[in-house]
Amino acid sequence: MKPCALIPSRNHWTALPAIIATVRRAGLPILVIDDGSDEPAASALAALHDPDAGVTVTRLPVNQGKGVAVATGFRLAAASGFTHAVQIDADGQHDLDALPRLLAAAEADPDALVSGAPLYDDSIPTGRKIGRWITHLWVFVETLSFRISDSMCGFRVYPLAACLALLDREPVGRRMDFDTDIMVRLFWRGIAPVMVPVKVTYPPGNLSNFAIVADNLRISWMHTRLVTAMLWRLPTILLHRPPRPAAHWAGLGERGALWGLALVAAAYRLLGRRACAAAIAPIVLYFYLSGTEQRRASLDYLGRVLGRPARFADGFRHFRDFAGRALDAFAAWSGAIPPAAMEIATPETLAEAAATRRGALLVVSHHGNAELSRALMDPDLRARLTILVHTSHAENYNRLLARHHGDAPSRTIQVAEIGPDTAILLRERIEQGEWVAIAGDRVPVLSHGRVSRVPFLGAMAEFSHGPWLLAALLDCPVYLLFCRRIGDGRWSLSLEPFAQRIVLPRGRRTEALTEPAARYAARLEAECRAAPTQWYNFFSFWAGKTDR
Repeated sequence: MKPCALIPSRNHWTALPAIIATVRRAGLPILVIDDGSDEPAASALAALHDPDAGVTVTRLPVNQGKGVAVATGFRLAAASGFTHAVQIDADGQHDLDALPRLLAAAEADPDALVSGAPLYDDSIPTGRKIGRWITHLWVFVETLSFRISDSMCGFRVYPLAACLALLDREPVGRRMDFDTDIMVRLFWRGIAPVMVPVKVTYPPGNLSNFAIVADNLRISWMHTRLVTAMLWRLPTILLHRPPRPAAHWAGLGERGALWGLALVAAAYRLLGRRACAAAIAPIVLYFYLSGTEQRRASLDYLGRVLGRPARFADGFRHFRDFAGRALDAFAAWSGAIPPAAMEIATPETLAEAAATRRGALLVVSHHGNAELSRALMDPDLRARLTILVHTSHAENYNRLLARHHGDAPSRTIQVAEIGPDTAILLRERIEQGEWVAIAGDRVPVLSHGRVSRVPFLGAMAEFSHGPWLLAALLDCPVYLLFCRRIGDGRWSLSLEPFAQRIVLPRGRRTEALTEPAARYAARLEAECRAAPTQWYNFFSFWAGKTDR
């Protein structure tokens, strides 16, 4: 990262010497762009030119607007080998004590647009305050996001390569519409905004180049263009929205109020599955458009499993299938789906496991619909099943399920990680011939490094040691259970022997845990390739990994 300071000026010169002194103390070379200033400002700005001291003044003979001045500075900075430009308005409004914070944020995320988030004092004119809020509201619409809290601040760090690529391909505002226009368009291209609080004061006698009528009309026309472009390019914009830092799956909150879920449940009972699925399609679309992290994770996964870049429609289909999975589980618990709808792909294995009355560990996944298989299971078998869950992020759905079928939440144990008390309880249940089910495709909530990185869909991904540690602790057979939809109203259940025992030899513990994790990942990959849209891990499974 090689930054410089870029100061556009039109008749602002009284505050510039102090700004330049502060910026030079921070070690930044300075480019001043004089946008056709009148006298005495033109002579005062020219007198600041001192390349030996790190200050270069370039004059545009005719006033062309702030946008043109900044864009000119971008090209001069890039030609001089700089990678970033710190735009600083020349009117002295911004607290330059925030400069190190802006630079630190850009250093931490060099591809981002780092912008000041103004903290105004009482000196801001009321008209300016109202005008800025109107622009903020339009920007929220244009980006379908609240991540740009202020798009008009003239104190920001631009990544030059991304800005010049944008300016070479799209028309961006040339005057006071520049700051907002370029920030929104960079957001559409996936350039993340990083907002840093900055104190802003309007100095007494402050000269403003803002033309009340002309610039307000110009900004209104800019918002018209942006909204029109946003609607026209909506799928592309949504696909390229900048990601937030990757979150652990347990930190993703449940989306959907209890009353909304209850409404869907009532519609299912009245209309049936097909009509209900059609009715909730707009709701699914809303969650698809607004769930940035979940949508990005979906498209990442689909691109890997399909072997091509995932399209907007692919992701929506994935979300729609997930909604259908929830409907099916609810229908199965409500008795609307008969047990005959479940085809047993491994009848001998299931019959043998049920007959032996021997305890076992079932490793399930978020592929298909394991919840539906539990709902359709023989009641005697279901009474033998204990499920380890982490459902604090799905409390509304579970409460709704409990309301309509009291057996649904029974024999589940909420766990963040397995402690001694839980381990003793599970060991007792295994000894009594019960089955314990645990998901194998979620990293632990408190991992402490207890994961193995193994191949999965063409890249290395983290799989938890939890199932295999638990299997070794319980000293019991391990089965894999998969249940996926194979047609309209039909599902296939597979119960497969995985290991008679998991043994963790001294000195080879890590290798002994990695081997079953790798075998499980390979088996899960086969299921994902057979039914790509039926894997419902809507979080960044490969977060932070570069070996795609």
